[in-house]
Amino acid sequence: MISALSNNKIKIALSLILLLILLLAPTLLSEFRLSLLGKFLAYAVLAMGLDLIWGYTGILSLGHGVYFGLGAYCMAMHLKLAASGSQLPDFMSWSGVEQLPAFWLPFHSAGFTLLLALLVPMLVAFALGYLTFRNRIRGSFFSILSQALVIITVTLFVGQQGYTGGTNGLTNFDTFLGWKLGEASTKLTFYYITVAVVAIALVLCLWLASSRLGKILVAIRDAENRVRFIGFDPVAYKVFIYCVSAGLAGVAGVLFVLQEGIISPAQMGIVPSIEMVLWVALGGRATVVGAIIGAVLTNAAKTTFSEAYPEWWPILMGAMFIVVTLFLPRGIVGTLKDRLEHWTRRSEVQAAAALKTAVSPPLGFTDLELEKPQ
Repeated sequence: MISALSNNKIKIALSLILLLILLLAPTLLSEFRLSLLGKFLAYAVLAMGLDLIWGYTGILSLGHGVYFGLGAYCMAMHLKLAASGSQLPDFMSWSGVEQLPAFWLPFHSAGFTLLLALLVPMLVAFALGYLTFRNRIRGSFFSILSQALVIITVTLFVGQQGYTGGTNGLTNFDTFLGWKLGEASTKLTFYYITVAVVAIALVLCLWLASSRLGKILVAIRDAENRVRFIGFDPVAYKVFIYCVSAGLAGVAGVLFVLQEGIISPAQMGIVPSIEMVLWVALGGRATVVGAIIGAVLTNAAKTTFSEAYPEWWPILMGAMFIVVTLFLPRGIVGTLKDRLEHWTRRSEVQAAAALKTAVSPPLGFTDLELEKPQ
């Protein structure tokens, strides 16, 4: 009970400190650095969803780049139509497409675009999750299947040059809901919107993790067969949380496109999908807050190393992951929680020992001797 209360206090404290830092960041960073931080926070939304399925449920997905890319492409299609006006998007004209494809038409609406950016990743996740979890495919086999989904999706998007922009993807956007995307005020607005979405996603994930659902997810992670034997259906819970995770990845894709101004198949490939798992591992599995910290720190380190050491940065990144794995196997936040719990238990033991000493009778006297009449 005390440990659970301590964990909740740690999560709340870290969350408040983190949000305060993010709100003050515009006063401390340049416009370029603030734009980078906004992009990293978009990644953090995805990382929190990934932590729900990997850290709490034990589902290792190596294909979350697909869900991120689907959400990003939905928003990019709307932005491209807005930039093209009444004409066909430029890449379609170059590819010989003479008429706007029917599946592009709904993306004229910004509201419908946001809805699709959430629903399309969730529907794909539902199809994959239901078919695999129902057949009790899990562990490394599910991870391999998720990577196969990445290969299929990337190949499809690259091959359909006239409909998706091919290898180059979608870019050259101008406005969103009347806001000029290149203006500093618009970038600042999108940054605060991203912080707000991070806060909402954080509250949602913490609530799910601490609820009865979260306890069942942890039970599925630790002993799925036992959960099934006591009357719960692990398939339903796993499919549900997998869809929630995919939806958060889609939202992250929307935020990414609004701030970065481009999306291509390369950003939803195997390597980015594996990096997403590393964000959660670095921050700490089953911590939620750690997913945010891991996503921001990993990408900040990647940017810093690539700027300072353009030839050596992949080696430095690999060394960083090795060091974290060896010395912080529970991640940054996980290790911090373990240390604080250890110190709390030790202080409680010391306090109990001191109290016992204070109320104990003097050495050499027993209770019976103290009660003898004089």
